[in-house]
Amino acid sequence: MENYEVGVNTLAVVGMGRKRAKIVESEGDLLVNFPAYEVMDHSCCYYGSSYSGRTQGSKEILKCEYKLPIIVEETKELIFFPTQSPSTDACIWLSLGNIDYVEGNHKQCTIVFKNGKNLTIFRSKDSIENQLYRATRLKYLLSQRKN
Repeated sequence: MENYEVGVNTLAVVGMGRKRAKIVESEGDLLVNFPAYEVMDHSCCYYGSSYSGRTQGSKEILKCEYKLPIIVEETKELIFFPTQSPSTDACIWLSLGNIDYVEGNHKQCTIVFKNGKNLTIFRSKDSIENQLYRATRLKYLLSQRKN
């Protein structure tokens, strides 16, 4: 399979080691022979930038350095955030626009998407909600700059 670009129906990109990722879509899941980081990098390039350019922009806007959300594509408001360091093979990228709510505890949580699908991960609810807040703040600050 060719590389994959995230879109409005992409709920998550789940790292599955150095050579694979599971793409969680609204209508089903698929496996790609690329790590999650490469899927995100390729998606940024597909939409006219690069992963490093997107992270640099997020750093400037948010004034923080790590686990940065990125704006993959502006007009569709494709904003994704990592569950842990993007350099780790097990990093999961979640789509801000598709999340309904998060439930769980300090060991694991379940992300419930707007279409009713869910994804359970071994990350604390607080950690994911912090990342959700950061991504929402990025979206808000960017919209303020447009106005």
